[in-house]
Amino acid sequence: MTDLAAPVRATKAERGAATRIRLLDATIDCLVELGWAGTSTTEVVRRAGVSRGAQVHHYPSKEDLVLAAIDHLLARRHDEYGEAFEQLPPERRTPADAVELLWSECMGPSFYAWLELAVAARTSPALRARFVEVERRFTELTIDRFQELFPEVFADREFAEIAMRLTFSILDGLAIGRIAGVPDSKLETVRAAFNVLTSPFVSPDQGEDP
Repeated sequence: MTDLAAPVRATKAERGAATRIRLLDATIDCLVELGWAGTSTTEVVRRAGVSRGAQVHHYPSKEDLVLAAIDHLLARRHDEYGEAFEQLPPERRTPADAVELLWSECMGPSFYAWLELAVAARTSPALRARFVEVERRFTELTIDRFQELFPEVFADREFAEIAMRLTFSILDGLAIGRIAGVPDSKLETVRAAFNVLTSPFVSPDQGEDP
Protein backbone atom coordinates (compact mmCIF):
# COMPACT_ATOMS: atom_id res chain seq x y z
CA MET A 1 0.00 0.00 0.00
CA THR A 2 1.42 3.35 -1.05
CA ASP A 3 1.52 6.10 1.58
CA LEU A 4 0.04 9.34 0.41
CA ALA A 5 1.96 12.43 1.46
CA ALA A 6 -0.03 14.71 3.71
CA PRO A 7 -0.91 18.02 2.05
CA VAL A 8 1.44 20.80 2.99
CA ARG A 9 -0.35 23.44 5.01
CA ALA A 10 0.50 27.06 4.36
CA THR A 11 2.20 28.80 7.26
CA LYS A 12 0.53 31.66 9.07
CA ALA A 13 2.87 34.10 7.34
CA GLU A 14 2.04 32.65 3.91
CA ARG A 15 -1.70 32.84 4.60
CA GLY A 16 -1.32 36.43 5.76
CA ALA A 17 0.65 37.35 2.64
CA ALA A 18 -1.98 35.74 0.40
CA THR A 19 -4.74 37.66 2.19
CA ARG A 20 -2.89 40.94 1.76
CA ILE A 21 -2.41 40.36 -1.96
CA ARG A 22 -6.12 39.57 -2.42
CA LEU A 23 -7.04 42.76 -0.57
CA LEU A 24 -4.58 44.89 -2.55
CA ASP A 25 -5.63 43.50 -5.94
CA ALA A 26 -9.30 44.02 -5.07
CA THR A 27 -8.54 47.60 -4.03
CA ILE A 28 -6.87 48.39 -7.36
CA ASP A 29 -9.88 46.94 -9.21
CA CYS A 30 -12.21 49.14 -7.15
CA LEU A 31 -10.20 52.29 -7.79
CA VAL A 32 -10.14 51.65 -11.53
CA GLU A 33 -13.83 50.76 -11.79
CA LEU A 34 -15.42 52.87 -9.04
CA GLY A 35 -12.98 55.69 -8.33
CA TRP A 36 -11.86 56.92 -4.91
CA ALA A 37 -15.35 57.93 -3.78
CA GLY A 38 -16.85 54.60 -4.76
CA THR A 39 -14.10 52.50 -3.20
CA SER A 40 -15.05 51.26 0.25
CA THR A 41 -13.53 48.71 2.58
CA THR A 42 -16.85 46.83 2.46
CA GLU A 43 -16.63 46.47 -1.33
CA VAL A 44 -12.94 45.55 -1.20
CA VAL A 45 -13.61 42.84 1.39
CA ARG A 46 -16.44 41.47 -0.73
CA ARG A 47 -14.30 41.31 -3.87
CA ALA A 48 -11.31 39.87 -2.04
CA GLY A 49 -13.40 37.17 -0.41
CA VAL A 50 -11.93 37.75 3.05
CA SER A 51 -13.41 38.74 6.39
CA ARG A 52 -13.78 42.27 7.63
CA GLY A 53 -11.60 41.31 10.59
CA ALA A 54 -8.79 40.21 8.26
CA GLN A 55 -8.94 43.53 6.43
CA VAL A 56 -8.82 45.55 9.66
CA HIS A 57 -5.96 43.41 10.96
CA HIS A 58 -3.79 44.13 7.92
CA TYR A 59 -5.05 47.60 6.90
CA PRO A 60 -7.01 49.43 9.62
CA SER A 61 -8.31 52.26 7.40
CA LYS A 62 -9.31 52.90 3.81
CA GLU A 63 -6.25 55.12 3.40
CA ASP A 64 -3.96 52.35 4.69
CA LEU A 65 -5.51 49.91 2.26
CA VAL A 66 -5.47 52.16 -0.80
CA LEU A 67 -1.93 53.44 -0.38
CA ALA A 68 -0.60 49.95 0.28
CA ALA A 69 -2.37 48.82 -2.89
CA ILE A 70 -0.78 51.59 -4.95
CA ASP A 71 2.64 50.80 -3.49
CA HIS A 72 2.08 47.13 -4.31
CA LEU A 73 1.03 48.00 -7.85
CA LEU A 74 3.98 50.30 -8.50
CA ALA A 75 6.47 47.71 -7.25
CA ARG A 76 4.89 45.11 -9.52
CA ARG A 77 4.87 47.47 -12.51
CA HIS A 78 8.53 48.30 -11.86
CA ASP A 79 9.48 44.63 -12.02
CA GLU A 80 7.28 44.01 -15.08
CA TYR A 81 8.85 46.99 -16.83
CA GLY A 82 12.34 45.60 -16.31
CA GLU A 83 11.28 42.23 -17.69
CA ALA A 84 9.57 43.83 -20.71
CA PHE A 85 12.64 45.92 -21.49
CA GLU A 86 14.87 42.84 -21.38
CA GLN A 87 12.64 41.25 -24.03
CA LEU A 88 13.25 44.09 -26.51
CA PRO A 89 15.72 43.37 -29.32
CA PRO A 90 19.14 44.89 -28.53
CA GLU A 91 18.78 47.53 -31.25
CA ARG A 92 15.57 48.79 -29.62
CA ARG A 93 17.01 49.24 -26.14
CA THR A 94 17.21 53.00 -26.51
CA PRO A 95 15.91 55.86 -24.34
CA ALA A 96 13.16 56.58 -26.89
CA ASP A 97 11.98 52.97 -26.86
CA ALA A 98 12.22 52.94 -23.07
CA VAL A 99 9.79 55.88 -22.95
CA GLU A 100 7.49 54.11 -25.41
CA LEU A 101 7.55 51.10 -23.11
CA LEU A 102 6.69 53.32 -20.14
CA TRP A 103 3.65 54.53 -22.07
CA SER A 104 2.44 51.03 -22.87
CA GLU A 105 3.28 49.48 -19.50
CA CYS A 106 2.47 52.24 -17.00
CA MET A 107 -0.28 54.30 -18.59
CA GLY A 108 -2.99 51.65 -18.80
CA PRO A 109 -5.77 51.02 -16.26
CA SER A 110 -3.36 51.34 -13.33
CA PHE A 111 -2.90 55.00 -14.22
CA TYR A 112 -6.56 55.64 -13.44
CA ALA A 113 -6.09 54.30 -9.91
CA TRP A 114 -3.09 56.63 -9.53
CA LEU A 115 -5.07 59.59 -10.87
CA GLU A 116 -7.96 58.90 -8.46
CA LEU A 117 -5.54 59.09 -5.55
CA ALA A 118 -3.86 62.24 -6.84
CA VAL A 119 -7.21 64.04 -7.03
CA ALA A 120 -8.35 62.77 -3.61
CA ALA A 121 -5.04 63.80 -2.03
CA ARG A 122 -5.68 67.43 -3.00
CA THR A 123 -8.36 67.80 -0.32
CA SER A 124 -7.17 65.22 2.22
CA PRO A 125 -4.05 66.33 4.14
CA ALA A 126 -3.53 62.87 5.68
CA LEU A 127 -3.83 61.12 2.34
CA ARG A 128 -1.67 63.71 0.64
CA ALA A 129 1.24 63.26 3.05
CA ARG A 130 1.33 59.54 2.41
CA PHE A 131 0.67 59.84 -1.32
CA VAL A 132 3.65 62.18 -1.62
CA GLU A 133 5.85 59.50 -0.03
CA VAL A 134 4.61 56.82 -2.42
CA GLU A 135 5.25 59.13 -5.40
CA ARG A 136 8.75 59.90 -4.12
CA ARG A 137 9.63 56.21 -3.85
CA PHE A 138 8.24 55.52 -7.32
CA THR A 139 10.30 58.35 -8.82
CA GLU A 140 13.44 57.09 -7.09
CA LEU A 141 12.84 53.56 -8.38
CA THR A 142 12.34 54.86 -11.91
CA ILE A 143 15.49 56.96 -11.83
CA ASP A 144 17.45 53.98 -10.49
CA ARG A 145 16.08 51.84 -13.32
CA PHE A 146 17.03 54.32 -16.05
CA GLN A 147 20.49 54.87 -14.58
CA GLU A 148 20.95 51.11 -14.65
CA LEU A 149 19.70 50.79 -18.23
CA PHE A 150 21.48 53.85 -19.66
CA PRO A 151 24.45 54.68 -17.40
CA GLU A 152 26.18 56.69 -20.12
CA VAL A 153 23.14 58.97 -20.53
CA PHE A 154 21.81 59.29 -16.98
CA ALA A 155 25.03 59.21 -14.95
CA ASP A 156 24.21 62.61 -13.48
CA ARG A 157 21.48 62.09 -10.87
CA GLU A 158 20.09 65.61 -11.15
CA PHE A 159 19.78 65.32 -14.93
CA ALA A 160 18.16 61.90 -14.56
CA GLU A 161 15.54 63.25 -12.16
CA ILE A 162 14.71 66.19 -14.43
CA ALA A 163 14.44 63.84 -17.41
CA MET A 164 12.14 61.45 -15.54
CA ARG A 165 9.87 64.19 -14.22
CA LEU A 166 9.63 65.76 -17.67
CA THR A 167 8.83 62.38 -19.19
CA PHE A 168 6.11 61.57 -16.68
CA SER A 169 4.64 65.06 -17.01
CA ILE A 170 4.20 64.39 -20.74
CA LEU A 171 2.88 60.86 -20.24
CA ASP A 172 0.46 61.98 -17.51
CA GLY A 173 -0.84 64.69 -19.82
CA LEU A 174 -1.26 62.22 -22.68
CA ALA A 175 -3.13 59.80 -20.42
CA ILE A 176 -5.48 62.55 -19.28
CA GLY A 177 -5.94 63.52 -22.93
CA ARG A 178 -6.99 59.95 -23.63
CA ILE A 179 -9.60 60.20 -20.85
CA ALA A 180 -10.80 63.48 -22.37
CA GLY A 181 -11.35 61.80 -25.73
CA VAL A 182 -8.39 63.17 -27.66
CA PRO A 183 -7.91 60.85 -30.68
CA ASP A 184 -5.10 58.34 -30.31
CA SER A 185 -3.55 59.57 -33.55
CA LYS A 186 -3.07 63.04 -32.06
CA LEU A 187 -1.66 61.63 -28.83
CA GLU A 188 0.82 59.54 -30.81
CA THR A 189 1.89 62.62 -32.76
CA VAL A 190 2.62 64.47 -29.52
CA ARG A 191 4.56 61.53 -28.10
CA ALA A 192 6.61 61.22 -31.30
CA ALA A 193 7.36 64.96 -31.19
CA PHE A 194 8.51 64.62 -27.58
CA ASN A 195 10.94 61.88 -28.59
CA VAL A 196 12.32 64.02 -31.40
CA LEU A 197 12.73 67.10 -29.19
CA THR A 198 14.48 65.21 -26.40
CA SER A 199 16.65 62.89 -28.49
CA PRO A 200 19.65 65.31 -28.59
CA PHE A 201 19.74 65.29 -24.78
CA VAL A 202 19.52 61.52 -24.29
CA SER A 203 21.85 60.36 -27.03
CA PRO A 204 24.69 58.19 -25.67
CA ASP A 205 27.25 60.44 -27.37
CA GLN A 206 25.82 63.65 -25.90
CA GLY A 207 28.54 66.01 -24.89
CA GLU A 208 31.17 64.40 -27.08
CA ASP A 209 33.10 66.45 -29.58
CA PRO A 210 31.74 66.19 -33.16
